[in-house]
Amino acid sequence: MYAKTLYAGWADMDFNSHMKNTAYLDKAADVRQMFLIEHGFPMEEFLRLRIGPVVRKDEVEYFNEVGLQQQITVTYALAGHAADGSRFLLRHEIFRADGKLSARVTSAGGWLNLAERKLMAPPRALLSAMNSLEKTDDFIVLPSSIKPRLT
Repeated sequence: MYAKTLYAGWADMDFNSHMKNTAYLDKAADVRQMFLIEHGFPMEEFLRLRIGPVVRKDEVEYFNEVGLQQQITVTYALAGHAADGSRFLLRHEIFRADGKLSARVTSAGGWLNLAERKLMAPPRALLSAMNSLEKTDDFIVLPSSIKPRLT
């Protein structure tokens, strides 16, 4: 399972002195970017290819609080994927240092062609990187986002 250890910093806190809801989304996004960089896709490569990931929906479930400067482990797995890779369902689980699940983030999205502003299938190397992620127990096959061209 792909995972990174992070910390809940000052900017991650809310009025109730625990990690705020948007911080969970930010930590999940940070881990996704770390994965992509480690698999040959830093920001410069996305700019060169003129594509980028786009999230269309996030769902966050909360279980246990995280306080200031607490260590967290954020996992990253594939909960769904189209065969061509044009759509994905990503799953992040955030665990406290005591092993308790703090939150689960599920994000639905795809790969955006930045010139055409349409979803597209990713290049083979990116599809391979995404397919290297561990699949969740509830993994589903998604339909493609690529609409066939009418001639």
